[in-house]
Amino acid sequence: MIRDIKPIPSSEITPREVYLRRREFLKGSAAAAIIAGCAFPASAAPLSFSKSPLSADEPLTPKADVTSYNNYYEFGVGKSDPASYAGTLKTDPWSVKIDGMVSKPANLALEDILKSAALEERIYRMRCVEGWSMVIPWVGFPLSALLQRVEPLGSAKYVAFETLVRPSEMPGQSGFFQPLDWPYLEGLRLDEAMHPLTILAVGLYGETLPNQNGAPIRLVVPWKYGFKSIKSIVRISLVEKQPVTSWNRQNAREYGFYSNVNPEVDHPRWSQKTERRIGEGSGLFAKRRSTLMFNGYAEQVASLYKGMDLAKYY
Repeated sequence: MIRDIKPIPSSEITPREVYLRRREFLKGSAAAAIIAGCAFPASAAPLSFSKSPLSADEPLTPKADVTSYNNYYEFGVGKSDPASYAGTLKTDPWSVKIDGMVSKPANLALEDILKSAALEERIYRMRCVEGWSMVIPWVGFPLSALLQRVEPLGSAKYVAFETLVRPSEMPGQSGFFQPLDWPYLEGLRLDEAMHPLTILAVGLYGETLPNQNGAPIRLVVPWKYGFKSIKSIVRISLVEKQPVTSWNRQNAREYGFYSNVNPEVDHPRWSQKTERRIGEGSGLFAKRRSTLMFNGYAEQVASLYKGMDLAKYY
């Protein structure tokens, strides 16, 4: 059963005048992207969407940074590798298989998914376990809408996700050194997956999602560390038991299943109490800010974990 969701506080809603000023910022950031030489896929195109009241009211991370500083090991372990090599990935045609404990399993073409999806722009704070964060204007739709379409059974307790495996187009999946076992796997508890903040993103900055950011469709769970927001999804399965996830399988001591942003639970090798917002300086001049519980979304999601020991279930 999905728990009651508390109303979104007025402080989380972007004022109209701020939103209108965004358009000027977008023009400037697009120019910055060209100057920086950041590659965008030829398929990038404007998307039609509405503005979501769930958006955070914070300055956006420049588009050039959002699209050039990424973790996406299927294209290499360096932060610039995805932008350099993801252009090889073919995202059309694309389909997502939805199976497991559902009444109506399906293998849906992306265009069929989007036909019935009401796209929204949502400005979300996103934080990486490595201590850096961004504020990104995603374009997407609630994951719950897609899950309701296949009618989860009462026995379904978790949602498992799987990324594409295509070594010929994803160079990080080939070669002698493999940092992870493929495919990349992630999972959520069903109530987390059905929460209004959890979305499937197909764009950012009003345009089609670039390959390096998880095209053509990716998960976004803003109160969790970034590696939970799995990219280039090809399969979603409703299951009864907690699914295997890639980083938890790789090193369970450092990467828990839940991976909620929690400044009180340190990574074994570094503190999580502060973070660096990308675009606000670098090196010795990087500005640090306090990490917020649940990445600042505590009012909306804390009730999901009532009574849980968040140091144990990290």
